[in-house]
Amino acid sequence: MPTAWRIFGRWLRLRRRIWRWQRAATQRTPLPEEPLRSQLLSAEQMEWRGKALARDHRLHARPQPDLLLARLKENEGLLDDASTLLATMVKDEVRITPAGEWLLDNYYLVEEQIRTARRHLPKGYSRELPSLSTGASAGLPRVYDLATQAIAHGDGRVDGETLGRFIRAYQSVSPLKMGELWAIPIMLRLALIENLRRMAVRVMRDGVDHRLAGEWAALLNETASTNPKDVVLVVADMARSGPPLSGAFVAELTRGMQGRSAALSMPVAWVE
Repeated sequence: MPTAWRIFGRWLRLRRRIWRWQRAATQRTPLPEEPLRSQLLSAEQMEWRGKALARDHRLHARPQPDLLLARLKENEGLLDDASTLLATMVKDEVRITPAGEWLLDNYYLVEEQIRTARRHLPKGYSRELPSLSTGASAGLPRVYDLATQAIAHGDGRVDGETLGRFIRAYQSVSPLKMGELWAIPIMLRLALIENLRRMAVRVMRDGVDHRLAGEWAALLNETASTNPKDVVLVVADMARSGPPLSGAFVAELTRGMQGRSAALSMPVAWVE
């Protein structure tokens, strides 16, 4: 059989092996969204931020549809997909990122937080809260936007004292309703779950990229040991396939090839 056809046959086998990973990770996975992360602010800076938000916020005159329950359900499904994918990767001895390890180890806590959020967020609850008419959180409760701001400027963590100063500063310009004050804990929980969802999307995509890189590395290593001259054909085929070249893909592909064979020096250089 001609060399080109042997390489093509290996490529087809490669695609079959990774198909289930691509399908599991992309079937319900939206495009990545940026985590709730912004410039880290001190307690004093958060006071300034609170006053600025109070001046900028514009509210809807009428109640808006409840978007938070639907988002919570969507987040729950996506986080469950991520946990299933990660568990399969571990079973198949595929390396996962530190973020993936954390999510897999602590998924039972995530499930507990989702159950608590659903229990404290009855249907129609958020409709009773003033919602924003403009900005990134348009249509969502004002107090939810405050929760996302607290998390974003706290590097994913919430400090009680800083949060208190932030809310008091906001109220010095635009007082919150009693229902909004009562809703702060549940809104913080929902915002943290949202942040986990965004992390999970990236973890799932990194997992697929890791798997794909591992398969290409295995094919390159096999070719280097049996037909070193064909390595360039495999590299060309990989380039034509349009690999993601994400950080996860490049790191795993490089790790899988380094120190294995002199014939792999060219693909290592190509990746770098």
